[in-house]
Amino acid sequence: MDKISVKVCVGTTCFVMGGASLQELNDIIPKKYGDKVEIAASNCLGLCSINWEYSKAPYVKVNEEVVANATTEKVLEEIDRQLGI
Repeated sequence: MDKISVKVCVGTTCFVMGGASLQELNDIIPKKYGDKVEIAASNCLGLCSINWEYSKAPYVKVNEEVVANATTEKVLEEIDRQLGI
């Protein structure tokens, strides 16, 4: 199985709308999943332009699956789902 890629949007809108709290994923993911999951920050995922009201920020992409209104719990649930846990 390929590594799961997690991209956390750290663009201004996502950061202000709650993305700052997603920084804890940097500590949780390596401890919980080891080398099965790779996490990276993205300056902007470009998803706010799709939803111009910004009502679904912050955004995280787990592989190609978009997690809107992302929370740590939602992101971990999506990773678990993709890993079949």
